[in-house]
Amino acid sequence: MATLSSNTWSIGPYTLSNRLVLAPMAGITDRPFRQICRRMGAGLAVSEMISANNLLWGSKKTRSRIDHQGEPDPRSVQIAGSDPQQMAEAARFNQAQGAQIIDINMGCPAKKVCNVMAGSALLKDEDRVARILDAVVNAVDIPVTLKIRTGWAPEQRNGVAIAKIAEHAGIQALAVHGRTRACAYRGEAEYDTIAAIKAAVNIPIIANGDITTPEKAKSVLDYTGADAIMIGRGAQGYPWIFREVAHYLQTGSQLPPPDNTEILNILLEHLHALYQFYGEYTGVRMARKHLSWYSKSQRDGNRFRQTVNRVESSEAQLRITQNFFEQSSPLCVCSASV
Repeated sequence: MATLSSNTWSIGPYTLSNRLVLAPMAGITDRPFRQICRRMGAGLAVSEMISANNLLWGSKKTRSRIDHQGEPDPRSVQIAGSDPQQMAEAARFNQAQGAQIIDINMGCPAKKVCNVMAGSALLKDEDRVARILDAVVNAVDIPVTLKIRTGWAPEQRNGVAIAKIAEHAGIQALAVHGRTRACAYRGEAEYDTIAAIKAAVNIPIIANGDITTPEKAKSVLDYTGADAIMIGRGAQGYPWIFREVAHYLQTGSQLPPPDNTEILNILLEHLHALYQFYGEYTGVRMARKHLSWYSKSQRDGNRFRQTVNRVESSEAQLRITQNFFEQSSPLCVCSASV
């Protein structure tokens, strides 16, 4: 059972430094980004999802996703699938590869995931949810957590029922995104269902969805009674959101945003980590989306993106990036935005 104090909480034997979690995001929360966000103040960072299909475990993509070298404890790895025994096998495999927490994906709204009855599609089948959770919890001797949405559709918000199933199965923390699968990422997240889930179960609840500022983080914690918050899109190009939120929750005051010198240093660290992790060819291409996010708050950011996204070498990417951030200035003094 996870426990909580005012500033720290624990999942199994792992005490987390704060109440802030980096959400798992496919193609984004790779090892370089997780390490940046942990250094910037995230108490926990969850990996990209790994398929339960063992035919894919030897692929280059999966091998990169199970590489946890240099990551701080605890290492949380998300798995996705629809077959209970495959999910159990995937949990055992990832524990053997160094995972210290297994997270189960029942929140992804992507069609390619839901079409194979994985991700948030599972919320339509509560019996299957129970069988998957039981199988995974019983397969490993490390903590198991779960990420869900509030339901399949606005008229089918069964998040409370799923949370009770999860608690009975031995899930040690539950993250809830405040939208249904049908909502995808449209509209605004709602937090009433998260508050109802928190009131219905005794396991820690992590609130997720549209948390992009320190003030929003505090208001969501206060409104839902959640034990922690999970930030996803708000950290894209803005990984220092975690230190800003942590400072605000502790003091009630705002940290000044980083200046361009610090932003450039963080970005260069991120770029070098991507090149080292993926190799130059893939690293340059993986970097493009991050460069787009980092530059959104900069003057002339659109022109920079048009230029930097055309280059093919790390040398050119670094040179153009450094020149731009040394000469540019932020559009405004503001927190992250989706």
